[in-house]
Amino acid sequence: MVNSQANDQRPPQVTRHTRPVFFDPSKLPWTKWVMPGTYFKLLNLNDIQGSFTMLLKVDPGMDTPIHKHTGGVEAYVLDGEFGYDDDRGGAGCYAYEAAGSVHRPDSPGGTLMFAIVYGPIVGYNEDGSIAGVVDNDLMYELAVANRAADHIERTPL
Repeated sequence: MVNSQANDQRPPQVTRHTRPVFFDPSKLPWTKWVMPGTYFKLLNLNDIQGSFTMLLKVDPGMDTPIHKHTGGVEAYVLDGEFGYDDDRGGAGCYAYEAAGSVHRPDSPGGTLMFAIVYGPIVGYNEDGSIAGVVDNDLMYELAVANRAADHIERTPL
């Protein structure tokens, strides 16, 4: 099999971005998230993959309700710590939560993290019924309502 690009002598064309590549998240206001004592800054959405990227801030003593990740989550802890029983990470730690994970993390001292969420999060009530679903649309709606989404460009499906 011949690689057609290897025979193509034309140089690649430089991508022309439709919006700035860089922005300063410190200029975004914190937006209240779905649980009391949690806040986020929406950095990006990928409507095709169903993922969103955010900074997440959790107040000290916040216990997260049980929830399920329909896709994996990658997180880098910037400040504080969080974890699951004796599996804990603090500033400078990377965490990967696999798709299908059902858990209840806690953060006694609070935390600030950078996170990429690769699919909706399903929150549960104590009786096991669904309390809510956090997806791209909800994240965007919350950020727009807080005037914190002007930098987001939605991808038409």
